[in-house]
Amino acid sequence: MNIVYLHSHDTGRYVQPYGYAVPTPEIQMLAAEGIVFRQAFCAAPTCSPSRAALLTGQAAHGSGMLGLAHRGWALADYRQHLVHTLRGAGYTTVLAGVQHVAADTSAIGYDRVLDVADCQASTVAPAAAAFILNAPTHSFFLDVGFFETHREFPEPASEDERYCRPPAPLPDTPETRRDMAGYLASARALDRGVGIVLDALDEAGLDDSTLVLCTTDHGLAFPGMKCSLTDHGIGVMLSVRGPNRENDFRGGTVSDPLVSQIDVFPTICDLLGIDRPAWLQGQSLLPLVRGETAEVNEAIFAEVTYHAAYDPQRAARTTRWKYIRRYEERNGPVLPNVDDGPSKGLWLAHGWRDRAQPPEQLYDLRFDPNEAHNLATDPAHAEPLAEMRDRLDRWMHDTADPLLDGPVGPPPGREIRVNDVDGMSPRDPTRILTAPGQ
Repeated sequence: MNIVYLHSHDTGRYVQPYGYAVPTPEIQMLAAEGIVFRQAFCAAPTCSPSRAALLTGQAAHGSGMLGLAHRGWALADYRQHLVHTLRGAGYTTVLAGVQHVAADTSAIGYDRVLDVADCQASTVAPAAAAFILNAPTHSFFLDVGFFETHREFPEPASEDERYCRPPAPLPDTPETRRDMAGYLASARALDRGVGIVLDALDEAGLDDSTLVLCTTDHGLAFPGMKCSLTDHGIGVMLSVRGPNRENDFRGGTVSDPLVSQIDVFPTICDLLGIDRPAWLQGQSLLPLVRGETAEVNEAIFAEVTYHAAYDPQRAARTTRWKYIRRYEERNGPVLPNVDDGPSKGLWLAHGWRDRAQPPEQLYDLRFDPNEAHNLATDPAHAEPLAEMRDRLDRWMHDTADPLLDGPVGPPPGREIRVNDVDGMSPRDPTRILTAPGQ
């Protein structure tokens, strides 16, 4: 069985299979042939930590990736990356495009890295397709990373700008519509790239021998989404199509139980019939898709430590409740952790910088799916608040979260580039952060 891992930047669930008016017919076709996980979540709504969690099968802090790879963070042990387990099972491992878990790709350990001029889908997809059409006769793992739908967005189509709907956290204004129209243009480019890869599998006759996973790192690069622990930030698309018509991951079905991206690694191990590495913290999805259990996760967990700036937060989510805790006392948002764009400009123009950020948040997701009404200070909800606090505390202890010992800095010997938390933009000047005594 071959494995193709398709992943994008900053897409959340804003694609056609999740009911949004985002024309992505190739992603829709993949979903129609496989399984769509409607309640899939990343482990961290920031680029490198999210990818590291999926590819090591553990919490971002467990992997060592507490911030962005291009700003100095790294995996604690690159032997925990999925490619090493797959190589041990006889796979050739190949990268095309974005990886974002190492400043130097050679540190990861792929057998082959395809030569691409940039990471746009229009460049990466043809390179991945060429590999597929000349693939080795033995099993391969092809990691295909697209830059889309990261900012800066392409020029939007005029009809999109007139008629599109901004994402859920934002008001419907000319600024947000134009911003979303740019996202739609980027999503179209992403979808074309996915289609090129899927067509190559079909042309090569590998459809029935290839597992295809299609996902993204986290929510859209809009305020209140990327780098946010609400579902707008941690909710992700996840479609899986199995390698033959009778496979568990076939049939155009939908799965609603809670799923985390850290569940991908153990699922692959079970599909291949190989031992799971001891560090894995996720759950195999096979019992779920086979109907052997109603759920594999009572709760999922997510975190932010560093993005452009330090803003430590942790979250626990069940089907009913979401609990978010902040660990730094500050009144306003950490603006460098929000990508610049028209929507951010709109919020800033209306006083966003001065809006208070509560230290704790509790949301009843059955009545408040947009997580707009914080119940953490409501005495009537003291019981679920205590329960969710306890869930989060237990998870942090079970996974040895370094935040339990106080503020988190870089490990010894590593320099991290950070923005000032009181700044305005990730493009502002940065400073170097080192371990104490270094």
